[in-house]
Amino acid sequence: MLGEFRRSLLLAPLSGVEGGLMSGWQGGVRWIYAFTDEEALSRFAAARGASGQEWEYLAILGARLLDAVIPGGDGPTGVAVNVADEEGSMLFPPVVGIVPDAQAVDADRTDAA
Repeated sequence: MLGEFRRSLLLAPLSGVEGGLMSGWQGGVRWIYAFTDEEALSRFAAARGASGQEWEYLAILGARLLDAVIPGGDGPTGVAVNVADEEGSMLFPPVVGIVPDAQAVDADRTDAA
């Protein structure tokens, strides 16, 4: 599933307030919202009471989110895909094997003496 995510072109809505990618916080983790198609993004907009409004978004590969965007973040960051869908939503948490080790919350940070 991770390989497919990395190869997929996703839609990441832009935050009008902050100017970056739209995200939310849960459990001390920042979750960047990403969607597999415009219909999934529309369902998310409707769930937020923004049905019918036009949302700007960035089309971006999953690999770029994980390898380039997350390292530029402030603290633990993962990706939440299709979060408005009860079935088919996915979380890619900030753990080793998904995000770069430097951003993984479960990375071994002890220095060998």
